[in-house]
Amino acid sequence: MNLAELRVFRAVHECGGVSQAAQRLHCVQSNVTARLKQLEMRLGVQLFIRKNRRMEITARGRVLLAYAERLIGLADEAEQVMTGGAGQQGLLRLGSMETTAAVRLPAILSGFHQQYPKIAMQLTTGPTRETVERVREYDLDIGFVSGPVGALDLQEHLLWQEKLVLITERNHPPVKRASQLVNRSILAFRNGCAYRQRVENWFSAEGVTPDALLEFGSTQAILGCVSAGMGVAVLPQSILDQQSNQFSVATHALPSWCATAVTAMIWRPSNIDIQAVRLFIEHVTTQFLSEPALAIDFQSLRRPA
Repeated sequence: MNLAELRVFRAVHECGGVSQAAQRLHCVQSNVTARLKQLEMRLGVQLFIRKNRRMEITARGRVLLAYAERLIGLADEAEQVMTGGAGQQGLLRLGSMETTAAVRLPAILSGFHQQYPKIAMQLTTGPTRETVERVREYDLDIGFVSGPVGALDLQEHLLWQEKLVLITERNHPPVKRASQLVNRSILAFRNGCAYRQRVENWFSAEGVTPDALLEFGSTQAILGCVSAGMGVAVLPQSILDQQSNQFSVATHALPSWCATAVTAMIWRPSNIDIQAVRLFIEHVTTQFLSEPALAIDFQSLRRPA
């Protein structure tokens, strides 16, 4: 087993097929197929199965992928250090909730870039459930999600606690109960968003069915449409503190059990061997000490029976 085979194996997983992997690796499709078969024969396991015209990784393949990521990362790091001189280098793939990326991450990413300018960063946004799975699937190195995740296969560090509020158009009467929002639409990020889950749970707990659930891809779009009277939404107060002067909205307190969200940083334990990942985790955790410094009362966050 060599690095070339592992790179082919990883490319097939990330691209979902042999032809796409061949394009990424700038080689012919038959070369990718041959290397993949050689690797499977040498290990005596099936690494992929074909499903719906895609190559899906098997359970044994996922075990190998964890080692492949570490070996390739360390090899690339060693080559960069030896050929590029002093300094930390590499690529860091980050995933985050949209609101966290807008409010919390700019200062963190800017400080890290100033300290390690040769480490490239890629940031993608998405709901918590999707980001957790992408970290698990090796598509992302680190994720910022609604926590605590409590997953045995991931490590997490609790960072900060967000106050969540209901937002409506500015002239809306005060809201105390979900029943006051009958026939109103919920504006939210796509399925898997932890904030969306909270407002859905609130409506469900009071037996209220929203008129519609409308999905948006950005915080600005949600704020703009709420301001125009299209519906209601739940967002962190920190977003309103930053952007409320741009939109005509009103805020309303939520029940205590759904009014708080905790943001966590998650990563795969094996990735700590990759220099860029290790340095970023150290950069963040030195600024935000390990909890329970947040003194979070998780009992109070549970939905009433």
